[in-house]
Amino acid sequence: MPHPRRPAPLRRLAGGVPLYVQIAESLLDRIEAGELAPGHRLPAERELSQTLGVNRMTLRQALHSLEMQGLLVRRQGAGTYVTEAKKIERQAGKLVPFTKGMTQRGYEPGAKVLSVEQRPADSAIAKELGLRTSDAVYDIHRLRLINQEPAMLETFYLPVARFARLDQFDLAKRSVYEILETEYGVTISRARQSLEPVVAAEYEARLLEIKVGAPLMLETRLAFDDRGRPVEYGRDLYRGDRFRFVTETAPLES
Repeated sequence: MPHPRRPAPLRRLAGGVPLYVQIAESLLDRIEAGELAPGHRLPAERELSQTLGVNRMTLRQALHSLEMQGLLVRRQGAGTYVTEAKKIERQAGKLVPFTKGMTQRGYEPGAKVLSVEQRPADSAIAKELGLRTSDAVYDIHRLRLINQEPAMLETFYLPVARFARLDQFDLAKRSVYEILETEYGVTISRARQSLEPVVAAEYEARLLEIKVGAPLMLETRLAFDDRGRPVEYGRDLYRGDRFRFVTETAPLES
C-alpha cells in the first residue's frame, strides 16, 4: 500500500501554540479531509520528523495526542496507522434513544447488563427524581454495543415504586424506553441533557476496551414523561473515538 502524501513543513504560530499541537492539528485536518485514509500507514517516525523539521519527541507527543483520540493506532513492529473507525454523530439537542439512533444509522445495537440493584436513593438522585432519600431506586448499569463492539457505558436510575418488577424484563435485549411505554404506559417526551468531556479511568477503560486516559464524553440526562414528571436520571459515557456530538443553532440573535 503506498504511503500517503507527506505533510508540508509547519511553521510556528503566534500566541505560543506548542509545536506538537500544531502537528496534531495538521494531521487531524488531513484525516478529516480524507487525505490520510483509514488503514494508511504513516511514514516512519524518523522520516516524518525530518519532513516536519521537528525532533522525534515532539512528533511522538503529537502522535500520542491523536492516538488517545482514537484516530491513530500503533501496531508493534508494523508502524502507525490511521484507524478504520468512523465517528458516529449524535444530535446533542435531540432525545434519541441509543437503540433507535443506532438502528436508523444502519448499525446493530446491543447491550450487556452489568448490574441491576435496588437501593435507597442518595440525596442527589432523590432531588433529581423528586423522591425522598428513603425511596428505593433501580440502579442499572449496562455496556452498550455497536456491531458487537463496546461503545458506551450506561448508568441510570428509575423509581422502584413507579416501575415495580422492572428488573424482571430482559434489559439486554429491550430498550428501556420501550419497556416503560409498553409495560407501564409511560412515554418519555423530553429530557434535560448536559455534555462534559472526561477521561477513562481503569474501570471504564477495561469495559470499553480503550486505554486509561482515553477521551470520553459524559452525557448527564434527566428524562420527563408527557406530564412533566421526572422519570429517569442517567449518566452515559461515550467513547470519544466513536462519537461526535453535534447540534443545530438558531439564527444569530439581533
